[in-house]
Amino acid sequence: MSSQYSENYAVDLSDENDRKNLAVIESARTSGIINDEAANYLSELYSDSLTWFREVFYFLGKCFGAPKAPVMKYDYETDNAIDEPIKISDINPLHPYIVHHRLDADPMRNQFFTSGAGHKIDLAVSSIVTVIVGAQKKIDRALDKVTGKYYSAYVDEVADTVYRVIASHERVASAKAVTEKIRAKLKEKYVSTPAETVLSIIGSGHEHIAVELVRELDKIEPPRMRLQDIWRVKCLFDLIPQARFFIERVQEMMPDRIISIRDKFYDMENPRNYRDAKLVIDIGKGGKVIPLEIICQVRTFFEFEKQTHINYEIARKNETRKKTKKSSLETNKNIALNIALGAREHKQGVEEYNLMICQCLEDLFERVGWNILYSQGNGVSMFEGFPKLCKLYYPAKMLEVIIDKLDNAIENEVFHVTNAPAKLTQSQESEIFRFMARFILISAMPYVESDWSVPLDTMAGKLFNFVMTEVQRYYKKSEE
Repeated sequence: MSSQYSENYAVDLSDENDRKNLAVIESARTSGIINDEAANYLSELYSDSLTWFREVFYFLGKCFGAPKAPVMKYDYETDNAIDEPIKISDINPLHPYIVHHRLDADPMRNQFFTSGAGHKIDLAVSSIVTVIVGAQKKIDRALDKVTGKYYSAYVDEVADTVYRVIASHERVASAKAVTEKIRAKLKEKYVSTPAETVLSIIGSGHEHIAVELVRELDKIEPPRMRLQDIWRVKCLFDLIPQARFFIERVQEMMPDRIISIRDKFYDMENPRNYRDAKLVIDIGKGGKVIPLEIICQVRTFFEFEKQTHINYEIARKNETRKKTKKSSLETNKNIALNIALGAREHKQGVEEYNLMICQCLEDLFERVGWNILYSQGNGVSMFEGFPKLCKLYYPAKMLEVIIDKLDNAIENEVFHVTNAPAKLTQSQESEIFRFMARFILISAMPYVESDWSVPLDTMAGKLFNFVMTEVQRYYKKSEE
C-alpha cells in the first residue's frame, strides 16, 4: 500500500514538533519554572523524537517479531483502532498506533479452546498481544509533572530525610524546625540539588552531621528523573502468566537496559486499584538514557480500567480544587463518589477476569483424564512446563501453606478426580490438584473483599474458591 503522505512527511512533522518543544523548554528555563539540569534533561528527551519513536518500534520487533496484522491508527478518545492502515514509514511521534504481535514460545499457547460443530476450534486464550504505542507525551504535561507532583514528592523526601538524620543526632524539636524551613525554601524555587540549600539553612553547629546528611540527600532521585513516560507502550495479554513471561523474556534479552520493574497484578493495597505490571527500559543510544514505559495488562481488565481511570482523573481534579481552597461540600462528595465508582469498577474487572480463569480451569479438568491415559507408564505429564514457572510470584511460604492444606483436603476426599479413565492413586490425584492450584495462583487476581467467590458448583469452582480463600487468609494473617 502506498503512502498517503509526502515522502518526508514523518521527518518534517517530527522536526517541526521538536523545534516547538525545545522552545517551550527554553522558555520554562528562562522564566525559572525549571532549572538548568531539568531543562537539559527534557531537551534530550524531546530532541530527535523520530529516532526514539523508531527505537520503540524496533524494540517491539526484537521482542515479538513482525506484526501479525496491519499497523492501524489509534484514537485516544474512543480507545479504539481507526480502520485506516498506515505504512511503517509514516509512523511518527505525534500519532499513536495499534498493532498485533504474537508472543512466541507462549507458555499458554493452545491450552484453552472450545470445540464447535465438526472440525471448528476456537481458541479461548490466544498468543496474540495487542500493542498500543502512545504518541510522545505533550511537553506541557511533562512540565506539569516535573514541576508538580514529582517535585512535591521530591520536596517531601528531602524534608523527611533531613528530619530523620537530624532527629537521630539532636532534639526532635530542632529537627522539626529545620525541616519546616527547608520545606518552605524548596517551595520558593525549583531545586534539584538540595544539599547546598539544606546546609545553608542548618548553619553552623551541625558540621558533625553534614557528611551523613549530604550522602543521604544524594540518594534521592531528582524530579526530572522520575519522568519516564515520554514514550509509552501498553501491551494487552489474555492471561497474567503471558505478561510475566514477556517481562522475564525482556530481562533475559537485554538485562543492561532495564531501568525498573513493578508488578501489581497481585496488589490489593494500590489506592488507584490498578492491576498491571510496569517495565521501564532504556532505548537510548550514544550514552543518552531515553526511558520507555511499558504497561502490561490483561485484556479483560483493560475495559474496566478505562472507566476506572476516568473516575480517578475526575477525583484528582477535584482534589486539586480542594488543595487550592476552592472546594465545597459538593466537591468533597464528588471526590468520594468517583473514588467509590473506580473501586467498584476495579472489583468488577477482577471478578470478570477470575471467572475467565475458572473457565480455563474447567477446560483443564476436562483434559485431566486424557493426560493420565496418555502418560501411563512413561511418567511424563502432558502439562510439563505449563504454565511456565515464573519468578514474579507469591511468597514461597504462602505456597507451602496452601499446598499443605490442599493435600489434607485431598486425603479427606474433599477434592477427587471423577473423569479419569482409570482409578488414580492418591499420589496421582495430589499431583493433578497441585498442578491446578499452581495454575490458579499464577493466573488469578486476588481480591480484597471476602464476600465474593466464583459462583460455580463444579470441582473447578470449588478448587478456585478454596485456593483464593487461602490467599486472602494468608495476607490477613500477615497484616495482624
